[in-house]
Amino acid sequence: MSLPVAGSDADIGAAAFRLGRARNAVLLGSITVTAAAFAVGGWQRRWVSDDGLIVLRTVRNLLAGNGPVFNADERVETNTSAAWTYLVWFFGWATQARLEYVVLGLTLSLSVVAIAVAMLGAARLWGGPVASLLLPAGAVVYVALPPAADYVTSGLENGLVICWLAVLWYSLIRWSQADRVRPGWFVALLVWAGLAPLVRPELTVICGAALLVLICAPVPRTRLRPWVFRLSAGTAAGVAPLGYQIWRMGYYGLPYPNTAVAKDAGGAKWQQGWIYLWDLVGPYRLWVPLLIVAAAAVLIRHRRDRLIDADRPDDRAGQRICLRRSRLRSPAAVVAVMVGGGLVLTVYEIRVGGDFMHGRMLLPPLFCLLLPVMVLPVRLPSSARLSGKSGIRAVPGVSLVTIAALLGIAGWAVTAAHITAITEGTDIRANGIVDERIYYVLGTGHDHPIRAEDYLDFPRMRPMLRDIADTPRGGLLVSLPDQTYWYVVPPPEPVHEDGAGHTVFFLNLGMTSMNLPLDVRVIDPVGLAYPLAAHSDRLTDGRIGHDKNLGISWVVADAGVVDRHPWLAAHIDERSVRQARTAMSCPAIQDLLASSRAPLTVTRFRRNIVQALTFAETRIDRIPAYEIARCRLQPPPN
Repeated sequence: MSLPVAGSDADIGAAAFRLGRARNAVLLGSITVTAAAFAVGGWQRRWVSDDGLIVLRTVRNLLAGNGPVFNADERVETNTSAAWTYLVWFFGWATQARLEYVVLGLTLSLSVVAIAVAMLGAARLWGGPVASLLLPAGAVVYVALPPAADYVTSGLENGLVICWLAVLWYSLIRWSQADRVRPGWFVALLVWAGLAPLVRPELTVICGAALLVLICAPVPRTRLRPWVFRLSAGTAAGVAPLGYQIWRMGYYGLPYPNTAVAKDAGGAKWQQGWIYLWDLVGPYRLWVPLLIVAAAAVLIRHRRDRLIDADRPDDRAGQRICLRRSRLRSPAAVVAVMVGGGLVLTVYEIRVGGDFMHGRMLLPPLFCLLLPVMVLPVRLPSSARLSGKSGIRAVPGVSLVTIAALLGIAGWAVTAAHITAITEGTDIRANGIVDERIYYVLGTGHDHPIRAEDYLDFPRMRPMLRDIADTPRGGLLVSLPDQTYWYVVPPPEPVHEDGAGHTVFFLNLGMTSMNLPLDVRVIDPVGLAYPLAAHSDRLTDGRIGHDKNLGISWVVADAGVVDRHPWLAAHIDERSVRQARTAMSCPAIQDLLASSRAPLTVTRFRRNIVQALTFAETRIDRIPAYEIARCRLQPPPN
């Protein structure tokens, strides 16, 4: 009987099988540990932001049958992400749970799923020789960032955004590597990509690039002609966003969310944008791990072709055939779409001046840039012996460099996770950027402000409830200059026995509206929920995201309350109120307000669609006298 020969095909196959199982186990463990760390970090910093509560006011109106509005008497889209609004509404309706807990669970779940799916996509990208371990790299960078942990449970759409990106990334990589693609699955991928404008409008950049690659690349074999299939699939991708766009223009009278008007999303504030970028990159030295993962990825890619040729030459031949068939349907094209999209989004955020929330708007672009390196492969030294070709050896140097890179990232992560970038607390810095979570933790006195009543300990909230209760006849609540107490401007006589209703004019819409019943109108000087303020001129040097500040005279004139002293607050000028009332008679302003306040008839719906772009471009001078002159109206008597 002959002895088995060392290195026989059977032994090599068995070793390869064991290594394959070990690699899968390591990958699964890496994903589990990283996602769990993200969940734990997010839970330790759990909160629901004031802006997150703004979403819930719209959801409350939806559940009450008032439609997707912030105030029942005015059609305003106060939420940038339409998909997030309806997702929260659905789960709120399905669970009948408190909406604060609904958004808490949704944001946490979607964020964790996003990390796991993103790592799976990167694993497919780097999958190759069986004797390689896939270890977390870019995923650690993202998870370790304190701002990323802050927005795991903020009630905002960040979790939905990165989840959409992760699923698109994984699906595109799978499509680029599949031998055959089912037509139904391909159409589903197109539909998912087409949802971008509903998730967040700026994601249309990535959506457009992905759809272009998918449509222009070879399509799955079907009974339809290729051009017919492309047309049908493209139509399917556009049904949801195009349908919602038509509905949005007719219902709200705008081609994009009102938040884009209030914040002038098309404006340019490059200097502030660079400040915002460095506000994230600088404190955490984010450039260090980004350079590490980029260098490691380039080095691994440089050596990858030789290693694949050594282990599985047939795979290399197949890849070359695929490359000749279509450069668009390739992992390289997918990486270009996602990384290129991340770069474009970064430039866009810099252009518009970023945001007032520390790091928030740069998290999705960062996530895009890290997608290809969420995991990196580490080649095992024993893999060369599996091939049975002693002339080709593994390159231990590459593995050692990769391991060193991963250790460097881990060391950076431990340090970055404990950095407090902004220490001013409740003081807004000169650059206007704040750590929103710390700001509201200190402002409310709660370690985890989640429920609406947690925000009652924020200044002015309890006095607001008291003053509303003390004025059953209704009126306009105006925060006094010291921002401690309220002044209630009464409605004119006679007042109906049920009262004239209350209107609250205040900046913090979320905490205000969620602690009030739906019949109390809540509006703000920035214009997120108030068209008159949203369409006012932008302050040149105003705080980003808050650089519109409609004067109280406009609000008094619009609310129809008493406009004379002593009923009027002492700091409000009677003459300015009369000028605002005259300015509001301008036909352009009347038409603008009618788009959201007039009864929604078929005629109104059609007219809103036709004039949506005009309404979006309409601007009002915040000084009533100047608006009177611009509209060529007769000034009121002094």
